[in-house]
Amino acid sequence: MLNNRLSSAPRQDWRPAPILVLGAQGQVGTAVAARAADEGFACEALGRADCDITDRRAVMRAVEQRCFVINCAAYTAVDRAETDVEAAKAVNSMGAENVAVACADATIPLIHLSTDYVFDGKSPRPAREEDRPRPLNVYGRTKLEGEIAIRKHLVRHIILRTSWVFSTHGHNFVTTILRLARSHPELQVVDDQIGGPTAATDIASAIAVIIKATADRSFLEWGTYHYCGIPSVTWFEFARTIVEGWDVQVSPVATKDYSRQALRPSNSVLDCSRILRIFGIRQPDWRIALRQVQDADRASPAGCKSESARS
Repeated sequence: MLNNRLSSAPRQDWRPAPILVLGAQGQVGTAVAARAADEGFACEALGRADCDITDRRAVMRAVEQRCFVINCAAYTAVDRAETDVEAAKAVNSMGAENVAVACADATIPLIHLSTDYVFDGKSPRPAREEDRPRPLNVYGRTKLEGEIAIRKHLVRHIILRTSWVFSTHGHNFVTTILRLARSHPELQVVDDQIGGPTAATDIASAIAVIIKATADRSFLEWGTYHYCGIPSVTWFEFARTIVEGWDVQVSPVATKDYSRQALRPSNSVLDCSRILRIFGIRQPDWRIALRQVQDADRASPAGCKSESARS
């Protein structure tokens, strides 16, 4: 059952659910809350209005009497972060530290969402968990700082790095391409950056498996894991698949010819062998989840809704 603090139940009757989801209004937070309901987990999903992770006291109060915390809250506007540095740092760095400190004080484990953007993408092979991070932009740097803080304060943590997240909910590459395809007969998309698109629903499924596995007190394999979809594609190939069957021409363009404020890694593919070995979690085929997003988009005349970069 999904327990939400915004329900109509009287405040004096409210009891904290064992699992707490922070950043519940974002892509992954929304999917995690829905998956928790499907799994029958007692879960409370809080958005920024209910618990702003930049407020340490609010986080401490929210974490009380929990058995597990999933932090999906993040500042994800990659280009905007280049000029909105303090806001990105407040959420991705200090906010993550607040959550880690609260979990450490309450002696409960944490799953924290991170990103492929902690790497520079210059390696020709998929990035492994033990590879040295070298972020190219403010977003990646602040997310890395959040990872470091979590490792410093909390032993029982899972940092789950993922990439190219998409869903029916929120602002993401898939919803953007579908929106642009309605009014533009031709789209130019970068063809020299490669990665593994990952559906928020697949991330939620992986988190459900991790929660069950780590509930065993004998579990010791805490740390950092990679998880992304297959097959690996360029943004151009991804876009072409998104609008397959549409009367839209998708043309490739080089990164150097496409002006963006923040640098992006050229190779965002993640090595996901550790999560398979420890949890038995296989990489999902993103094309399956993409069809679900396409179906939802077709069913909605207005298309998929977008939201703020901070959730």
